[in-house]
Amino acid sequence: PLCSNNNPYASFGATLARDEEQNLWSTPHDVTHTEADDDRVLYNMIVVRNQLDKDSEEWQKLNYDIYTLRQTRKEVRSRWKHILEDLGFQKEADSLLSVTKLSIISDSQNMGKARDFLLKLSEETNIFPTSWELSERYLFVVDRLIALDAADEFFKMASVVYPKRPSGERVDDSQKVPQC
Repeated sequence: PLCSNNNPYASFGATLARDEEQNLWSTPHDVTHTEADDDRVLYNMIVVRNQLDKDSEEWQKLNYDIYTLRQTRKEVRSRWKHILEDLGFQKEADSLLSVTKLSIISDSQNMGKARDFLLKLSEETNIFPTSWELSERYLFVVDRLIALDAADEFFKMASVVYPKRPSGERVDDSQKVPQC
C-alpha cells in the first residue's frame, strides 16, 4: 500500500500549487474567479501563459502582466480597506470587501446609485489607478455602503486620502494628508 500509485496524498502539494496559480484574487480557493469580465481577462492570460514555453519572451511578458494586474488589484483593495477602517469599519472591512458569486445587490434601486457612485469615485479620486477598468466587484461593495448609509462619508474620505491629481503628478510623503 505504501508503494502503490493509489496514494490520495501523492499530489497534494501539486494541487495546492495549482490552486494558488489559478487564484486570481489572492484569496485561497476563490471559487468566484471567473465570474466577472475582469476575472476572465486575467484567467485567459494565465491559460495562454501556461501554454507557452517558460523560457520564451512571450511567457515572461505575460507573467509580468499577470503579476502587475494582481498587484494592482491588491493595491486597490488595500486602499478601500484603509478608508473603511478609517470610517470605523475595522472589524467589518474584510467582509464588506468580500464578494462571491452568491453576493446580491440589496436593493435593485441601488444598482444605478452604485454605478454612479463608482464612476464618481473613479473620476474625482485616485482610489483606482488611471488605467483601471471599473470592477463589477466594487458595485457590490458600494451597494453595501449605500445600505449602511456610509457612501457619502466614504467618498469624502477617498477624496481626502486619494485626491485626484493631474496625470503624471506624484504625491511624496510630505504632501500626504494625515490619517483621520
